[in-house]
Amino acid sequence: MKYSNRFSLLITFLFAGLTALAQENVDTAAFRKIRNAELSNSHIPWIAHNLTDVAGPRLTNSAGYFRGANWAASTLKSWGLSNSTLEPWGEYGRGWDVDQFIISMTAPYLQSIIGYAVPWSSNTNGEIKARVVVLDYKALTDTAYLHKHAADFKGKVIYLAGDSKKIGDDFKPFSTRLADTELNKLPDTYMITRAQIDGYSKILKSEDEVLDQLRKYGAVALLTANGRDGTVAVQAFSGYKVGWPAGLPEAVISKVDGLKIQRLIASGHTVELSLNIKGHFTSGDTKGYNVVAEIPGSDPSLKAQLVMLGGHLDSWNSGTGATDNGAGCIVMMEAVRLLDSLHLQPKRTIRIALWGGEEQGLLGSYGYVKKHFGNAETSTLTPEQAKVSAYFNLDNGTGKIRGIYAQGNKAAAQIFEKWLAPFHDLGAQTVTLSNTGSTDHLSFDWVGIPGFQFVQDPLDYETKTHHTNMDTYDYLQIDDLKQAAIIVASFVYQAANRPEQLPRKPVVKEKFVFDGF
Repeated sequence: MKYSNRFSLLITFLFAGLTALAQENVDTAAFRKIRNAELSNSHIPWIAHNLTDVAGPRLTNSAGYFRGANWAASTLKSWGLSNSTLEPWGEYGRGWDVDQFIISMTAPYLQSIIGYAVPWSSNTNGEIKARVVVLDYKALTDTAYLHKHAADFKGKVIYLAGDSKKIGDDFKPFSTRLADTELNKLPDTYMITRAQIDGYSKILKSEDEVLDQLRKYGAVALLTANGRDGTVAVQAFSGYKVGWPAGLPEAVISKVDGLKIQRLIASGHTVELSLNIKGHFTSGDTKGYNVVAEIPGSDPSLKAQLVMLGGHLDSWNSGTGATDNGAGCIVMMEAVRLLDSLHLQPKRTIRIALWGGEEQGLLGSYGYVKKHFGNAETSTLTPEQAKVSAYFNLDNGTGKIRGIYAQGNKAAAQIFEKWLAPFHDLGAQTVTLSNTGSTDHLSFDWVGIPGFQFVQDPLDYETKTHHTNMDTYDYLQIDDLKQAAIIVASFVYQAANRPEQLPRKPVVKEKFVFDGF
């Protein structure tokens, strides 16, 4: 049978690809050194303590954020990494710290309430005592209703009630691990389009306008409630930009307390709260910052190329950002410490980045990529873009690594299969072509740089710790983080030393960044 020249070239290309894959040399000796070093002398508990207990909450540009960032930069420098610094990525906005927060029910009887100030809340200007009035969340879209009842809001704390009238199912476990059957069929997760983000931002902006109207009607504060068993999710999506108008003082309380307040009012009882929110904004420096440091490459012909790894350093303010995403930062710091302390001398330069502003829409990583590698909105790339072999991210909690999302990169997936083989005994054996989103590897993926997020056991990330007051050191699984550090360090080292860069996908013209509401 005769083949056309085009078909012959295709056959040659396929066989060349298979040959290259077959010749993928995995440095298992280095992998063993990394594993032994981590299991015999891990620094993870110490890193974790400093990033969570000592630094405290790390809302972007808050005092806690800079405590964590400065500690991380100085620690990376003390380990011997080069160019360790806080690098500005662009304009962010105001920092905010809470100085005092008190909330309790004072009528029909005195009882403490589990609650937290919402980020960027305005102040109550001292303790206020006021009756609570319940407003159904759906009523926010009914301006005629709000105007008709304007007098009911004057001098009152507005409790914004949702549809749920009971606590979530207590029979469902908080914490789970992925079964092998689940690993074999991982779907695309956390994916959302720019159109959806834009639509959501319009809804939030409209709600802010309604809440401002409630303030004009004379309401003195706003309450919402969520969670189970005293777990409270505390987050916000506006208020950090300079010049943002001051809204109502705002707090979020536990669903247990919120439902009790609703029942008391529904049965004819007067509910009164005592509330004091005192916080302060800082706007002397409104730039956002990432922590960046490097292990220089040792090969004269390859050291200008990069392998990057990172996680986001910022967190919300009710916990200490342990699982979201102290865990990722802890693992990445430990990974570079291992590589540097073992003197493995990677051929390519290894660069760690701990991102700011992730919770406001991947701002730190997106700004960094735009500054150094290219603009995802215009598909305009810099010369440095071609020098980045890969970026590895960890940001799905404290669970052990079970594999890696290849983000549709089939050629890279085949390579990762070989890299993961030495870690099957640690429970990591899955390479999925599925995509996962909503975290910093997307900033790289959008400009054609291979960006990857590891598959992790969910544990209690979504059910308990994600953005909540329970996101603290005690919910970190230290042994899982050690396993993750071993795998991340090995992947980064292997990527830094293979003869070629990792295969690439086409540039994706997309933007996934909140631009303020």
